[in-house]
Amino acid sequence: MEILQLIEGCKARGAKYQKILYERFFGYALKTAFRYVYNYDRAVDITNDGFVKVFGSIERFNYEHGTYPERLLMAWIKRIVVNTAIDELRKNDMKWETSSLPDNIWEDVKDNQRADDKLLYKELVSQVKKLPPMYRTVFNMYVMDGYTHGEIAGRLGIALGTSKSNLSRARAMLQEIIESKEMTHSLAV
Repeated sequence: MEILQLIEGCKARGAKYQKILYERFFGYALKTAFRYVYNYDRAVDITNDGFVKVFGSIERFNYEHGTYPERLLMAWIKRIVVNTAIDELRKNDMKWETSSLPDNIWEDVKDNQRADDKLLYKELVSQVKKLPPMYRTVFNMYVMDGYTHGEIAGRLGIALGTSKSNLSRARAMLQEIIESKEMTHSLAV
């Protein structure tokens, strides 16, 4: 089904169109949620909550001036899921237990994405998971989701400088994690 037809069907509150949109973008939204909560069951809950918000406000989604409506829709869904995940994190004082996503979720990436890109993305997510919750959240929001420090500070209720320092510390910690892993790998070879 063409994306414009799908969007318009969802705007008309058509259950068939909502189901198709949900199924088409569920994996994408789940991976987004998982970068924040690292618990599969909670990521599914957040994803579903995000889709409730998507369907509740889709009439406000505007794609007429965009040349790539699917990309615009994906960015809009991502923003809703990220905000839903952040709301959940804030309710739980930025604390979540960790688990992993089933491997088949990682395979649900666009066919034109190279296999090594999929592996690098999966590896990056697994390394980011090792960061403290606030560093992880700021890193995800800034690097992975394109938020500005001002948006991050406002969304998380922290100072602008705190957002910047958390990102700097997250990057430094990731570098240490990666260097340690490379060192371990070179010693094993």
